[in-house]
Amino acid sequence: MPADPRFPIRPEEARKLQDELRSRVRREPLSPSVTKVAGVDAALLKDRVVAVATLLSYPGLEVLEEATGLAPLELPYVPGLLSFREGPAVMEALDQLRRAPDLVLLDGQGIAHPRGLGIAAHIGLLQNRPAIGVAKSRLVGEADEAALGPDKGARVPLSVEGEPVGAVVRTRSRVRPLYVSPGHRVTVDDAVTWTLACCTRYRLPEPTRLADKQAGWHKRRLLSETSG
Repeated sequence: MPADPRFPIRPEEARKLQDELRSRVRREPLSPSVTKVAGVDAALLKDRVVAVATLLSYPGLEVLEEATGLAPLELPYVPGLLSFREGPAVMEALDQLRRAPDLVLLDGQGIAHPRGLGIAAHIGLLQNRPAIGVAKSRLVGEADEAALGPDKGARVPLSVEGEPVGAVVRTRSRVRPLYVSPGHRVTVDDAVTWTLACCTRYRLPEPTRLADKQAGWHKRRLLSETSG
C-alpha cells in the first residue's frame, strides 16, 4: 500500500509538512450549536495503531456511536510527530462515523506544539472540523502552574514567546491539570470552555476518556488474536 501523502513516514518530510500546514490552521470562535462531540484516542501495538472515535451527544454526553480505525505503525517515535504515527488510524476512525461531529477532542496537543501543528491541529485541518487538543503533559510553552487554583475550572495561560497557545486547566478539584490547546477553528477560550463542559467526575473529558478506554480494549483484543 502506498504511503498516505497526508502522513509522510520520513521525519524530515513530516516536519516540512508541519511547517507548510500550520499557516492554514484557523483560530475562530466556535459556533454555539454543538450537539455532537467526538473523542478520539489511539493505542499502539508493535506494528499497528488502533484508533477509536466515540461520538457523544451534547449536553447529555450519551454515547451515540463508536468507530475504529486500524493502520500500520510506520514512523518510529519522534517527539513532535505523534500525528504522523497515529493520524492514518485516527482519520479512518473519524471517517467511519455515520454522523459527523460538530467538535472533536483529541488526546494530544493542538497548537501548543514545537511547530504549531500537534495532532488536534493536524486532524482538525484535514477534517476541516473544529478540534481541541487535550493533553496529559506539556510539550512546549510557559505557564505559572504554581498560581493554578485547586478547584475544577481553575486555569492559567500557556504561552510560547508571549503568544497564548492554550491553558493549563484543572478539570477536577485537587487532581493534576490537563494541557488544553486549540486545534482548528476554535479559540483558546473555546478550547477551555468545551473541555470543561465535557468533563463529568473524571479528570479526562468524557469523549476522550471513553475513546481511551475502548482503544485499550481493542488493543488487548488484537494482541490476544495475535498470540492465539
